[in-house]
Amino acid sequence: MRLKGKRVLAAVDAEFEDLELWYPVIRLQEEGADVVFAGAEANKTYIGKYGVPATSTIAFNEALADEFDGVLVPGGWAPDKLRRYPELLSFIKELDKQKKPIGQICHAGWVLISAGILNGKRVTSTPGIRDDMENAGAIWHDEPVVVDGHLISSRRPPDLAPYGKAFADALVGR
Repeated sequence: MRLKGKRVLAAVDAEFEDLELWYPVIRLQEEGADVVFAGAEANKTYIGKYGVPATSTIAFNEALADEFDGVLVPGGWAPDKLRRYPELLSFIKELDKQKKPIGQICHAGWVLISAGILNGKRVTSTPGIRDDMENAGAIWHDEPVVVDGHLISSRRPPDLAPYGKAFADALVGR
């Protein structure tokens, strides 16, 4: 239980990529972390691209960076919605300032772009948003997982095993 006492926020909105949310969440829970789902509204059920639900416990405006050890942002089509919530972007900016682990996979890079935290950072994502990542100042790599300090990024579901491990390892190092 190497993550006992760690608290991670998992951002959710409609059409998240089911595996990209649930795989890292379950892995962190297995290691003892408390994972809290947050959405635009508290106590709302959001449905993933393939029909798997996730119910938010809190709203983004209730999330305080000092109360969390990291954040997971799943891919799918949810990131295009998530990037529009100023409260979530502020939360991510504060975690970035505190150098707490920020995990993003696939299209989730859009959220970090909107938070303005990628300039000069080494990252990966789905190749479909490579130009977006580079235009935001990131240095993009085509690798299963890229760790640049507290930023942990991954490409897509086949890369979930090394992504989940890298994020859990980053939490241990805090």
